[in-house]
This record gives sequence, structure tokens and C-alpha cells, in this order.
Amino acid sequence: MIFTHDTEHALAVVVDLINTGAAASGAEELGGLRGLRAFVERHDFSDVGELTEADLARVLDLRERFHAVFRAGDVPAAVARINEIVGEVRATPHLTDHDDYDWHVHFFAPGAPVGEHLAADCGMALAYVVAAGELDRLRTCEAPDCARVLVDLSRNRCRRYCDSRTCGNRMHVAAYRARQRAL
Repeated sequence: MIFTHDTEHALAVVVDLINTGAAASGAEELGGLRGLRAFVERHDFSDVGELTEADLARVLDLRERFHAVFRAGDVPAAVARINEIVGEVRATPHLTDHDDYDWHVHFFAPGAPVGEHLAADCGMALAYVVAAGELDRLRTCEAPDCARVLVDLSRNRCRRYCDSRTCGNRMHVAAYRARQRAL
């Protein structure tokens, strides 16, 4: 494990959030409150109340801002974007062990809106990645027809595709067929 469990969980959340957008996946998956509720339930967010249109607008804005971190060309650009996101949060770090999870840190106040939850936890997870000198682990899928993002948590930094069952398999099959044609 490169990062703590809760940091890796927050990184998975931010990747999934970015990949719900049309810019990454070709179709909008958070088109309304129903999509946002499904996202919140899929990631088992704690202490999230009734979702509103304001929550949806904030999450859509954060999605674009998080995507800009993955597209940042260098560390100073990524740092500026991350600092902007986490700087807007009323951070109230505290230890918690809710829902049968072991002790971990939340950076948002209990009962905070979902946008603040995402900005705090996902923003801090991205900050940890950059602070560890691991910005190159934040990537875009290398498949030519895919714009989804990923976090490469492999030990030797070899992950190239957003999903080995789809993009990875498709690219390996294409390479195999090209080799067979060359024979």
C-alpha cells in the first residue's frame, strides 16, 4: 500500500467522479440528483443528508476542478489547483471509526454538504499524492479512444489503462492482431 486506506479510497472516489463526466467517458452520468444520489451510495459516503440542486452544482464544479489536477502539466500547476480546492473548505479534521471502518481521518465537519465532503477528503488525498512526489501516478488512460482518468497505485508504476478488462484488453488484442498480420 502506497498511501493509507482512506487516502486510496478518496483517490478512487475522485477518479470515479471525474469519469462520470462527458469529458472523460463520453456521456454525462451525474445529470441530476438521481445520478448524484447513486454516486454517493456507490461510495458509501457517511453522514450525507438530503441532496439538493446546489449540491449537484457544487459537485459538477468540483469534478471539473479535480480533472484539471489530472491534466496539470507540472507540480506547481497541480499544487495551485489543489490549494484552491482545499483552501475553500472549512477543514475540521477529526478521527472517526464509523460504519465498521477502522480509525481514519475526515477533513470535513460532520453533516457537511456532499461538495464540502468531496473537496476536503479528495482534495487532501490529491495533496498527499503531490506531497509524496507521486504526481505522475495521476494519469489519463493510454487507449487512443479513451479519456478516462486513473491513479496508478501499482508498485512499479506500470498501469496504463483505466480498466484492464476493457481498454487494456482491447489494446492487447489490437497489438496481438497487428503482430499476427506482420507475420
